[in-house]
Amino acid sequence: MIEVIKDKKTWSELLAKVENSDFYHSYDYHELSKNADESPVLIKYTDGITTLILPLLIRDIENSIFKDATSVYGYAGLLALHLDNQFEKENFHNEFKTFCYENKIVSVFSRLHPFIDYQEKLHEGLGTITALSKVVYKDLSESLEEQRAKYNRRLKTYLNKSRKLCTVIEGNIDEHLESFIHLYTENMKRVDADDSYFFDNDYFYKLLSSEDIDSKLLLCKYNETQDIIAGAIFIKTGNIVQYHLSGLDEDYFELNPIKLIIDEKRIQSTNEGYKYFNLGGGRGSKEDSLFRFKSSFSKDFKTFKIWKYIVDENTYVSLTENHLGTSIENDDLSSGYFPAYRAPIKACSP
Repeated sequence: MIEVIKDKKTWSELLAKVENSDFYHSYDYHELSKNADESPVLIKYTDGITTLILPLLIRDIENSIFKDATSVYGYAGLLALHLDNQFEKENFHNEFKTFCYENKIVSVFSRLHPFIDYQEKLHEGLGTITALSKVVYKDLSESLEEQRAKYNRRLKTYLNKSRKLCTVIEGNIDEHLESFIHLYTENMKRVDADDSYFFDNDYFYKLLSSEDIDSKLLLCKYNETQDIIAGAIFIKTGNIVQYHLSGLDEDYFELNPIKLIIDEKRIQSTNEGYKYFNLGGGRGSKEDSLFRFKSSFSKDFKTFKIWKYIVDENTYVSLTENHLGTSIENDDLSSGYFPAYRAPIKACSP
């Protein structure tokens, strides 16, 4: 049986029962992440003692009676409670498909969580799963010395220099948030980041003040002037720490302040008993300069995967052809930009 949960209390109570949920699944993060035309829902499926939950953002498809569903930025996907060997995922697949048809949902997209192993198995057979890239993480169950030994030589040199000239402190909303927002925004402009990486001030305030999201702002001060030259937000859930957003003053780039902040958070998180420190991947899931920056800390990787499900192929093709203004081949509709009817026109092939 499928239920649709929209209220925070029920959503949060259910999520609290799942051992390996992350803040990406939370009600508050969905409220923070949604666009004006998106509605957060938690799909709950129950079969015997097993419960599956899937957080999604439902949105209208322009100039049509149809909708589609997507996931928040980050790592989401299905969560399971009391999953046993008797559970038949095909029953869930059938009910979910019926639910989508009844609610005129044409397609569903979700980023999967690289640290939740059972997700791929539960999604498999319903749409397609694609491996996009790798994410970098530190195994915090190792000793601090073992962790640092895996740094490349250049990174160790950078950190030694940075620790002599800079100090990492914990930031607070009233005193430091405005400075961090400025650093982050200027950094995104400098690297010509996609629009989706820019947030209004309210986003940062709510992220750092949410009772359901255990976030911390760490800042790097230049000792000589006491100027704040870099900052990063980290979020802790269960046994994992996520490196979320960061920014730095380009005038102090050579001091490598973000590297120092990450190293300090690694030490803190290890001492606090966390198991994983996820640094994430590159921009747009590419193994680019950002990915290389992160992989200087570790050669431990997880595979980042996405799930694409076309519920109604005929409607999907029709919407795409109307959007592109041309007919399309439908041998592999889930390849390329997904869903295709939302592709930027400049990125579409004739």
